[in-house]
Amino acid sequence: MSTLRQTWSYFATRLRASFENDRDRGEVSATTVVMAAALIALALFVGATITSRVRDKANSLDLD
Repeated sequence: MSTLRQTWSYFATRLRASFENDRDRGEVSATTVVMAAALIALALFVGATITSRVRDKANSLDLD
């Protein structure tokens, strides 16, 4: 077996073991928490922007 093939085999085995270990622990990584917080902040910003624009447009309507 070539050295490259052994290396790939080793990394594939370690990757599978890592996935199985992570699944068993059920832990959430810090990266997942940061990404979730960023997406929530983005959603709040977009919601506030849309609300502000709709409110400004509604206030500018002349209903007389």
